[in-house]
Amino acid sequence: MGQAQQSRSTPKGVFVTLDRLDYTYEPIQAPPDKPHVFTYHLTIHNNSGQTVTILARKWVLHRTDGQIEVIEGDKVVGKTPELTHGQSFSYASFHLTGTGSMVSGAFHGVDAAGTPIAVPIPSFELKIPGDTGCC
Repeated sequence: MGQAQQSRSTPKGVFVTLDRLDYTYEPIQAPPDKPHVFTYHLTIHNNSGQTVTILARKWVLHRTDGQIEVIEGDKVVGKTPELTHGQSFSYASFHLTGTGSMVSGAFHGVDAAGTPIAVPIPSFELKIPGDTGCC
């Protein structure tokens, strides 16, 4: 039997904003089953009284075809940002998809005492122009 997971809390004042979401149709450069490219721009804000370090991320995509895709990984665009009070970390990345999706997720890390934290990513919709069947 596996080890019990530690519960993760969200420090008050640590939050994520979706700053921009761009859509591109790339039938030649993207995989044939995922020609829709959504580039998202996020910022992780630390307005708490403690330092936090972001170590990993988890995305959950609820697709219009009923499928659920979970994407997890260490780091955020290859970095482990350490944010003191008042600091923020902005980045852009993307999702490739063949269908519209509703996206949610969280960043995982630790506070200065080493306590595990989870910072929710606000849900947003990957809406393909002309597609009427999303989420």
